[in-house]
Amino acid sequence: MSTPATQPVITPSTSHTAETTIKVGTRKSALALKQADYVVTELRKLHPAVEFEIRGINSAADKDKVTALYKFGGKGLWTNELEAELSTGGLDVIVHSLKDMPTVLPDGLALACITPREDPRDVVVVRAGLEDQYKALADLPAGAVVGTSSVRRMAQVRRRYPHLRFRDVRGNIDTRLRKLDTSASSSSSSSGEPFSALILAAAGLHRMGQHGRISQYLDGSASGGGMLHAVGQGGLGIEARADDERTLALLRPLEDRAAMLACEAERSVMRTLEGGCSIPIGVETRWDDDGRLRLAATVVSVEGTEAADAEQTAEVSTRDEAVDFGCRVAKELTDGGAQKILDVINADREANRDRAQPFVLA
Repeated sequence: MSTPATQPVITPSTSHTAETTIKVGTRKSALALKQADYVVTELRKLHPAVEFEIRGINSAADKDKVTALYKFGGKGLWTNELEAELSTGGLDVIVHSLKDMPTVLPDGLALACITPREDPRDVVVVRAGLEDQYKALADLPAGAVVGTSSVRRMAQVRRRYPHLRFRDVRGNIDTRLRKLDTSASSSSSSSGEPFSALILAAAGLHRMGQHGRISQYLDGSASGGGMLHAVGQGGLGIEARADDERTLALLRPLEDRAAMLACEAERSVMRTLEGGCSIPIGVETRWDDDGRLRLAATVVSVEGTEAADAEQTAEVSTRDEAVDFGCRVAKELTDGGAQKILDVINADREANRDRAQPFVLA
């Protein structure tokens, strides 16, 4: 994973008058609002003469909390409504969970800044009452139900732990944890068998003060379950209009260089492979002791029966070098059989286009 990033040096700016107000858009979930508040707090330290106003907007996925994420059609599941406001001037910036941002943005918009990154790994959360029995995915018995809406997570778990089953779970972090813990008492209902565990992002649990629920951190090692995280996971991406130089200048001091380079390399892998379609890809970046960036990536079939893996290390010091590095890793994946997997995925997407069942990467 990426090493903990150094906090940006706070040098207050006095170049803007107190009348300046920057409208900061975000989703309305508790986690999204907390992330936006973090960004605004840091920006106020940098620019005490500038007013920052947070505005919450519901995305398509926020409005529909029933449909499984992988059954929504198209890209921009979490971003379209916010980007429409940004494009028309209703917002000046958007704070995104970077993993939710498409790798190709609408014309006129730009990924202006990536802040210091939280832990990018996925984690296992075991149902209350089962913590003494199960600590890791490998401990779960055959037929145990794991909750997730992510095809990426399902595919990788099926590859490593084919004895497990899955059930969709939606909602914010508190809602998902409540569904997990109460699923045993409601298992006789139409909701199905109870969950034994959930797979969630470590970053969200950390930011919401739920560290104590984590029973296993997942990563590419054997002890970590051989699981790679989503592209950009743990990072916050700040989007702005590409021609709004005033706002771009306000954001530049907030960027964390190490996080930006790692995330740009990850996003380049996806951008190169997806060809306009989302794919279930896992990645893992880590800065080695010699300052080189190590990037591992995997593409796994939905059934978990086929996979292509790649890993490379490179000196990366600029955004362009990060993008080129990601392209090389994507080529290694393709050469290793990723294209065959992607062809099957894309053919299935095309066959099911009218039923709007693409793959969501979360």
